[in-house]
Amino acid sequence: MAEPLRLRAKSASPGIASGPAFLAERSGAGRAPQTAGGYGALEKAIDISIGELERLAEGADAESRDIIDFQIEVLRDPSIAEATGARMEEDQNVVFAWVATLDAYIAELETANEEQMRARAVDILDIKNRVLDALSGTPTADFPPGSVFVGKDMEPSRFLAHDWSKGGGIALFSGSIAGHVAMLARAKSVPMVVGTGRFSAVDGDPVRVDGDAGAVFLKAGGMLIPSPVPARTPPADRQTESGELRTADGVPILISININDPAEIGALDPATAGVGLMRSEFSVTSIADVANEERQLAIYRRVLEQADDRPVSIRMLDIGADKPLPGLEDLPAVASGLRGIRLLLAWPEIARVQARALLRAAVFGRLSVMLPMVTLPDEIDRMRELFREEAEKLGRRGLLHRMPPIGMMVEVPAAALMLDTFGSASFFSFGTNDLTQYLAASARDDIDADAATAAPAVLRLIAQAVKLAAGKPVSICGDMAGDPGYLPGLLAAGLRHFSVAPARRPAIRSAIIGLNADGTRAAGE
Repeated sequence: MAEPLRLRAKSASPGIASGPAFLAERSGAGRAPQTAGGYGALEKAIDISIGELERLAEGADAESRDIIDFQIEVLRDPSIAEATGARMEEDQNVVFAWVATLDAYIAELETANEEQMRARAVDILDIKNRVLDALSGTPTADFPPGSVFVGKDMEPSRFLAHDWSKGGGIALFSGSIAGHVAMLARAKSVPMVVGTGRFSAVDGDPVRVDGDAGAVFLKAGGMLIPSPVPARTPPADRQTESGELRTADGVPILISININDPAEIGALDPATAGVGLMRSEFSVTSIADVANEERQLAIYRRVLEQADDRPVSIRMLDIGADKPLPGLEDLPAVASGLRGIRLLLAWPEIARVQARALLRAAVFGRLSVMLPMVTLPDEIDRMRELFREEAEKLGRRGLLHRMPPIGMMVEVPAAALMLDTFGSASFFSFGTNDLTQYLAASARDDIDADAATAAPAVLRLIAQAVKLAAGKPVSICGDMAGDPGYLPGLLAAGLRHFSVAPARRPAIRSAIIGLNADGTRAAGE
């Protein structure tokens, strides 16, 4: 029998604990819709948070009470609310104004010279998330008694709200022996280690924390996730190593799936090249989700890990206009009809949170990022710069991250006609739904009726754009890719990578093997 993996760590609280792993980054992907509006909503959320902390302090020991008093004092500090209010006066939404204010405070603490000051950062993170929960109407979730909490760090109030009488322990990727949670763990005799480095585990996996020796033991097959290294370029045929598909005349074709919900990753099988499109906007339910980096990271990590080394392309939030999100209606950019990358660049607070989550998620798999509704090359350049800025910030904070390839959706006719000018795009993916709508001057609800009429124009435009791509990876992820009737034209246009709804994959596979690469039917078909 294989020996369990032993990871070195720092002892923060003595004792030994064993139990099923609880992965903090994967908890609670869903939230109730955020309905809060302006400054009054923030004041109410702060009052709710103070009330929760005061109830948590009832009957607490002196050390716990001191920590809670500190958090209440910060929440009552008028300068925090005033700084948030100032951001709101600059037209920032209340949620993003709060996040930006607290993130600035956290970043300052995380880069302090003294360890005790750095350890305070998690206290402020605790406050930030508690108020976010109050704004969204979602209480902070507890975790199962007797489990081993696994995460980057742990908030003091989360420790205090948990029932430790049934055992359990704590294993933190980073953390500090000088932090408040470490102090509380020692007071309550909860075994705890910090500084393990990020390791791979699944919810429910057996984990043993040795707070005496400073170690974590994982089941056989566990692994320490290494520091980021430059992404390697896979061989050209790697995506077809499992379940290779070829046309009748032997040309390799890739078939990926489109997913809207992380749960749909279960439709990925060995005969599928990967996820060609994940529509990230369908994984969030409110502005509070959009503002929560950890929550988005948990979603993307789940998809990447379940993809099992197959490529995953995640499209950044395509919200606004025809895809409203509760809590965003008050943004002037949304009210003016902006969507896709234009909205993200007009309100970079939204893009920065998602960029950080994607950068951090990239270490867990073969991630590519797609930008929605791109019209001009400058839009890609500006978003790339935003990613570089956020990567530098993550590096200063010591958080694992990796820069993924950044490509673009081709769904605006102006972009398709000028594709050779988008030199900074790593790849292109045709979104035929919007391309058809704009070419046919259709209303969104009339696309189905106009699709057949507009198809010849769409196919001609795609064929021209593929030539303009000048050898860069090109795919198609719109509805046309999942309709066997359009396959001859799409193959003739030069497309070799199709991403379709999971239910459409069998029909597309069957159709492709009966066609030659130029779209003609194979002899005998």
